[in-house]
Amino acid sequence: MSKVEARKVNQHRRRSTKSNPQMVQRQPAKKRRKMPLWVWLGLGSIGAFSAAGGAFLAVSLTSAPLQQRALSAADDAFFKQNGKAAFSRSLLQVPEVSKPVNILLLGIKTNLSDLKTSDGSDRQRSGYDAEVDTLEGLSDTIMLMRFDPQTQRTIFLGIPRDTRIERTGRGTEKINAVDRESGPAAAAREVSKLLGGVAIDRYIRVNNMGVAKLVDELGGVTVTVPKDIKYQDDSQHFYVNLKAGKQHLNGEKLLGLLRYRNDANGDIGRMQRQQMVVRALLEQSLNPMTIARIPQLFSVIQSHVDTNLTVEELLALGGFSMQNGKSKMQMLMMPGDYNGDGKHGISYWLPAEKSIQNMMARYFDHGQISLEQPKAENLRVNIQDTSHFPDATARLIRRLNKAGYRNVHLDTNLKLKEDLSISEFIAQKGNPEVAEGLSQVLGFGEVKVDSSGNLYSDVTIKLGRDWVEKEQSYKSLNQKIE
Repeated sequence: MSKVEARKVNQHRRRSTKSNPQMVQRQPAKKRRKMPLWVWLGLGSIGAFSAAGGAFLAVSLTSAPLQQRALSAADDAFFKQNGKAAFSRSLLQVPEVSKPVNILLLGIKTNLSDLKTSDGSDRQRSGYDAEVDTLEGLSDTIMLMRFDPQTQRTIFLGIPRDTRIERTGRGTEKINAVDRESGPAAAAREVSKLLGGVAIDRYIRVNNMGVAKLVDELGGVTVTVPKDIKYQDDSQHFYVNLKAGKQHLNGEKLLGLLRYRNDANGDIGRMQRQQMVVRALLEQSLNPMTIARIPQLFSVIQSHVDTNLTVEELLALGGFSMQNGKSKMQMLMMPGDYNGDGKHGISYWLPAEKSIQNMMARYFDHGQISLEQPKAENLRVNIQDTSHFPDATARLIRRLNKAGYRNVHLDTNLKLKEDLSISEFIAQKGNPEVAEGLSQVLGFGEVKVDSSGNLYSDVTIKLGRDWVEKEQSYKSLNQKIE
């Protein structure tokens, strides 16, 4: 082929390529760089998240809060008194918690008789005092949550619904009525005042029906029911029939566990179960499979939750919890005591101011903590036996008495169905060092900061099989020596 002919062929090829891009000749493939495994895994996770929650993110990644009622300028300013925003974006533009944030959680239960506008006709037509799907009722659950990236802890402080407060212009009342009367900002102000002026950055309100639907969307939740619970209230169509032990509950059955309060501890027992359920819900929602349910969960949140959190902020809180896991969750109860037996006059929970100050300083970085700790002989120790070996509890009490712990009691009324392999030393008042001291003296068990122990104890020991095994080994060793 001559040079002239070759030139014509090349010109024809260039013209054909422009009119038909598929005729472009492929260049020799360059050698691909091998991508590290962690990159593939990261891209896979991002892809899974995008596939499951793409519609959710497209609709909802806005800076607008998910509120069902507007806040006044003064109320909005109250929630911003902490200054710089607690939420930001990472280098990858992922929402994250950048400084400690305190969030007030209010769980609402509303019956027809609670509605301000109800004249009783609806109740008469239904034949009972029905629970309705609204946020206008009393606060059954009051909890201050703290997400702290500095300590990597999530703190849950339960506030008894019967807590006595003094409101300007209203006098003495229970704290559970504030939100119904004056709204979430007023409730947050009263909680802040009660806790020594701690800042509250956001609020979340959800009613019982919203909780039940969220639980059902999660596929139920696994909890350990502490004892057999059977109760019925025909006036409210409220029925509970649960057996003790670990089980998977749907939304309706879980509400029965949460609402029941007809036992020795009344509302305090209910609050302890509420915290147990919150822990279980958070642990289950940390499961990566939950990502696939994000659109459905968001639909429930839009319908049943009132909050001044934005969707981005909710994602940041979820990311924080997933990163730090259940081991960093600590459950507390506001210190105090009842004003009586609840049978004469109005029953109130009376706040213990000094103990509250110490708790806020230790866990909410607010104020100064007193380092004074109770002496061994004054420490209130309660023993709850899950080992089911009576001799083991008797030997433990003798061992504690010998070590100087004189105020020790066995909880004989509580028949636990738990079977713990490792004993738990529960710092009921939020003082882990006293529980750690006991654990070190005895040489077994693990320490938990939790409010699930005996209400009037400093430390509750949930006795497990490790103590029985330790005692049996010690006994066998002595027999060999003899």
